[in-house]
Amino acid sequence: MKQINSKTVLFVTGNFVSNLSWNAWKDYFEQAGYKTFAPAWPHKEGSAAELRKRQPDAGIASNRLTQIVDFYEGVIKTLPEKPIIVGHSMGGLITQLLVQRGLAEAAVAIHSVPPQGVLTGKFSFYKATWGPLGFFTNPNKSFLMSFPQWQYAFTNGMPLEEQKAAYEAYAIPESKRLSRDGLTGAAKIDFKKPHAPLLFMAGEIDHIMPASLNYTNFKKYSDKQSVTEYKVNKGRNHYVLGQPTWKEDAAYILNWIQQH
Repeated sequence: MKQINSKTVLFVTGNFVSNLSWNAWKDYFEQAGYKTFAPAWPHKEGSAAELRKRQPDAGIASNRLTQIVDFYEGVIKTLPEKPIIVGHSMGGLITQLLVQRGLAEAAVAIHSVPPQGVLTGKFSFYKATWGPLGFFTNPNKSFLMSFPQWQYAFTNGMPLEEQKAAYEAYAIPESKRLSRDGLTGAAKIDFKKPHAPLLFMAGEIDHIMPASLNYTNFKKYSDKQSVTEYKVNKGRNHYVLGQPTWKEDAAYILNWIQQH
């Protein structure tokens, strides 16, 4: 395996949540000697509460997948070295697209949104994604998950008070157009192309991005000279970044980086 030398970590936020959800992860990696970045997407600067007050938000509604990938490429070009990219959910797909552009020293896709053409038969995936995709609704208006939608898609299996606290802290409006872009050529991955070391992490009880879907995504990569690894974790829902087990997952990633 190619040795991972970078000491810079770029955290890539996914849909529906504030970039502040990476704060504890940033602290953890900085204590291990890494310099970390977790920028807000365009039109998403501010706290979750502030962004919810702006719902519906035309700026957020205008975001598109390629635009956000280009935004992160711009961030990477300001860094002194290729970063280790760690992305969650749609941030996982963005991570895969950045890896495809040759912009990562190594990368981790946590509960990743699948690229174009990677499908699942899991009912929970379609139930959780139907609202955010917003078919037959106005794409000029951003989408904000209701609390019941959040409970099903993100925090299933958690105590009610923890679900409420997570929603208040991190739930934000999202672009329907960007969510739909995951079904288009903007989300296309060349699975035969050589790539930087890439780790997929999946959650056993994740409704919106089931572990089986993440496994299918992982298995699509076919270059024998590139390292692609997969790990499924018990008891993890889509709110994996903030579950009590988050530090175990961060430690696994850190160890994966350091052992190479």
